Amino acid sequence: MNITRENIDDLNAILKVDIEKKDYQDKVEKILSDYRKSANIPGFRKGHVPMGMVKKQYGKAVLIDEVNKLLQDALGKYLVEEKLDVLGNPLPKSQEHLDWNSDDFSFEFELGLAPQFEVKLNGKKAITHYKIVADKKMIDSQIENIQKQFGKLVSKEIVEEGDEISGVFSNTENEIENSVSLDLDKVKGKTNLKKFLGLKAGDTVKLKTKGLFNDDHDLIHYLKVSHDQVHDLNIEVEFKVSEINKRELADMDQELFDKLYGPDQIKTVTELRDRIKTDAEKQFVQQSDQKLLNDVTEYLVENTKFELPAGFLQKWIQTAGEEALDDAQAMEEYEKSEKGMRYQLIEGKLIEAHNLQINFEEIKAFSMDMIRTQMAQFGKMDATDEEVEEITARVLSNQEEVKRISDQLMSQKLLDLYKKEANLKVKEMSYDKFVKEVYG
Repeated sequence: MNITRENIDDLNAILKVDIEKKDYQDKVEKILSDYRKSANIPGFRKGHVPMGMVKKQYGKAVLIDEVNKLLQDALGKYLVEEKLDVLGNPLPKSQEHLDWNSDDFSFEFELGLAPQFEVKLNGKKAITHYKIVADKKMIDSQIENIQKQFGKLVSKEIVEEGDEISGVFSNTENEIENSVSLDLDKVKGKTNLKKFLGLKAGDTVKLKTKGLFNDDHDLIHYLKVSHDQVHDLNIEVEFKVSEINKRELADMDQELFDKLYGPDQIKTVTELRDRIKTDAEKQFVQQSDQKLLNDVTEYLVENTKFELPAGFLQKWIQTAGEEALDDAQAMEEYEKSEKGMRYQLIEGKLIEAHNLQINFEEIKAFSMDMIRTQMAQFGKMDATDEEVEEITARVLSNQEEVKRISDQLMSQKLLDLYKKEANLKVKEMSYDKFVKEVYG
């Protein structure tokens, strides 16, 4: 067997594989001999079928199968030994003139070669790294929510601002009939709020759903409608009051602090405010990091210039899926996936250059940390190492979970690299301002 490569340019090559009879003959003969021993052909005793008849019936199929196996093995070994960084898979050129009755065969394959390029993290243009802080407004709001949550309800006769009312939303035509408890702070605008004020138990008010709540998604809960319906929902509903309550805020005392964080963990309002700020900002880090990861990815794709073997990749896309695509479909699919391909190459270059490979021990440690965090969120603060290891072992027995966790760990490693090496400018702001600036 002989393999030769002709480089068409820096991104494309032709691989020629020549296979001679001596490469496959022994294997084919052995398989046919085994067939002869087990073949059941009318008129012949088992194991006594003439070899000529076996070859006539099975010879070509066995030959084709063995030659194809040789081809795949040879291609794989060649790419590894030559350290060729290829994109997609080798594409066989047309074999319409191939004669399977001959002894020797030649096959040609198109190769798409990965481009050579450098990745520069520390570019001239600085990338914004948001630091989201919990401002006074947010902390005040959190404290008020805590006081409401642990406060007590006092029954009332007439609805006033800030009350909580129970009742039934209904609309016969749209089959809405839903009992709820409604916090009037969620009602949008003075016009809507005035419709509730002064109501008593047993009273009914008619309301338009459009613009009824500060967040349209509240309609999902209060009317029991689907997510797809809420954005354009503009119907009239009735609300019949059944109960009116005012929630008295809980006192900011040691009893409340202990309920929130355990005995004597928090002793003053100042300590509570500091704890709320710290906990909130820990949660904001994840959003800030995800934004940074997205922005650096976008920056690298836009500013790392290299060519791709577009023609080859479009051919490869045509045959890579479950169904073959025509030229136009393959081009469309290539245009959709080109950005992702570019980032995969950039990421691979960064992983190699900065030795970010992942081993199983790292995956296990990362998994154990995640499991401990999840258990703590559900109130299990004292999990033993044995408990965590047992759960980790079950999780890592699932290959899909291993892949998912590996991807998360690699994202974290890349994020750490970006924070260390990329040209970043820190921009500090409140969560509300962050949402407005980033998401509009």
